[in-house]
Amino acid sequence: MVDRVVILGAGISGVGAAILARKQGFIVFISDNNPIKKKHKNILEKHQVEWEEGKHTLDKMLNASEIIVSPGIPEDSGIIIDLKKYNVSIISEIEFAFRYTNARIVAITGSNGKTTTTLLLGHILKKAGFDVLIAGNVGVSFSASIALRDYQYIVLEISSFQLERIKGFRSELAIILNITPDHLDRYSNSFEKYVATKFKITKNQTESDFLIYNIDSKTVSKVKTNAKKIPISLHKYVPEGAFMENNNIKINLNNKNMTIQELALQGKHNAFNCMAAAVAARVFEVKDSIIRQSMIDFQNVEHRLEYVLTVHGIDFINDSKATNINACWYALESMHKDVIWIAGGVDKGNDYSQIQDLVEEKVKSIVCLGESNTNIISAFSKKVDSIVNALDMKDAIKQAYNIANKGEVVLLSPACASFDLFKNYEDRGLQFKQEVRNL
Repeated sequence: MVDRVVILGAGISGVGAAILARKQGFIVFISDNNPIKKKHKNILEKHQVEWEEGKHTLDKMLNASEIIVSPGIPEDSGIIIDLKKYNVSIISEIEFAFRYTNARIVAITGSNGKTTTTLLLGHILKKAGFDVLIAGNVGVSFSASIALRDYQYIVLEISSFQLERIKGFRSELAIILNITPDHLDRYSNSFEKYVATKFKITKNQTESDFLIYNIDSKTVSKVKTNAKKIPISLHKYVPEGAFMENNNIKINLNNKNMTIQELALQGKHNAFNCMAAAVAARVFEVKDSIIRQSMIDFQNVEHRLEYVLTVHGIDFINDSKATNINACWYALESMHKDVIWIAGGVDKGNDYSQIQDLVEEKVKSIVCLGESNTNIISAFSKKVDSIVNALDMKDAIKQAYNIANKGEVVLLSPACASFDLFKNYEDRGLQFKQEVRNL
């Protein structure tokens, strides 16, 4: 008898799992409480996958050998609560895909910086001539990729949502960059639950594996693991690992030392991302010269401190991916000109006191974009010259441009989610770039 797999959620993750499950010979049923995109329906039909949309039919799920749940579906959703009553095995897509690869896996998590670090490490390994897949939370399905072929190395960006339902998933090398309050609405407003979920990335590691971690973070430093721990620090010397010295990255590993002087990415947070990627590359014995060259020619991820244009001496920087306070702090910290800051959106419980001193130092004016303006105005009205409200991105760019002077910078770094005025942070960033080009 052929096993039957049920998949909840028909986005990139769910459809990818369906493709892999069919390749492995499973009967597959996919269910989405929302409408399924036409392009995804076409893929499902091509692979002979039965699907439903706009509902979850419990009776169609109870004879499944396993339920694969997409990351966007929380533990307290009705269908998950119902399924748990029947003691059915519930796993994540990365757990499922992991079973069908022989690759050496790197898993990267953190509240901020994980996309940049994932892409940078992938770039280094590819430059070294390795056969590399970059997948996970970067928008490429782990499962769908593995369904096509296996790889020598797989570099995965993994969110807390993806880690919630792992069981046997294990990476040879894990990286925890930082953990700051984010998505707490998903975790009963408990930072401790969020941290515990992030720490699952090292849950199944063994003594032969490696964990690169942020020793500067009191939270991350508490991680318990069987893996060999390799610390990285912006602030202090570490005898084995990586640290900053006179704006250069110093790496000590396996009795070998190297220094990286030039970086394509600017700002302290990117120095940290570069350290993590460089140490990981050294674990895999990539040559120093390749690591250095990769650090020089790497192109940063779109929507993360992305330079757009200079218009009449005013720089425009797109940091739409900064959806929390910590990410925004890093963006402001890296600015060396007076800032007109475009901020706001869906506030996830931000504590703006964390950046008040930095705003007072760096920001001349704030343009509020979105529904959560009250908290921003309350936090910064006495810290900046002016605060104005914008109706949409076109209005925000117009007002910021009128406020800014030559030699200043307009920075979109919202510190909030985007779902009030935009489809997602990518849509917000693309609209920002288009309106800047329209000036």
